[in-house]
Amino acid sequence: MNQHAVVSKFSHVKPGDTEFKGGGLRDFFLYRDLGIADATGGQVVCHLVKANPDLPPEQGTGWHKHLCDFQIVIMTKGWARFMYEDKETLVEAGDVIHQRPGITHYLFDYSKDMEYLEIVSPADFKTVDVPPATDKVPPITPWK
Repeated sequence: MNQHAVVSKFSHVKPGDTEFKGGGLRDFFLYRDLGIADATGGQVVCHLVKANPDLPPEQGTGWHKHLCDFQIVIMTKGWARFMYEDKETLVEAGDVIHQRPGITHYLFDYSKDMEYLEIVSPADFKTVDVPPATDKVPPITPWK
């Protein structure tokens, strides 16, 4: 059974409480902290991620995997195209993806209005670059 710290901190973050900022894992995305990592003592991170309108997709995230116990992505606006191993997957607003721990993937294309909620445990998960699962990645959709 998993051992977890006792969490007794209440958190309520309103839309105006935190801003989207750069400086996260990817410079072509902006991140909005929702206070969950602090509230859970680092057990879970929950943040909003959106396309940086000043940096359109060129090469995407590159092939990688996350060293984590749990990860879900809930697309709230727009769309993104992922490669999960050798399979292309279109994720649109309203879709929910459970990325099993360690799955090799690549977010290679997304809309200018893309925004998603990401929930990962633990909060300090690591990202590791990995060799491509396939060389058959479709071209990106140019922003207009």
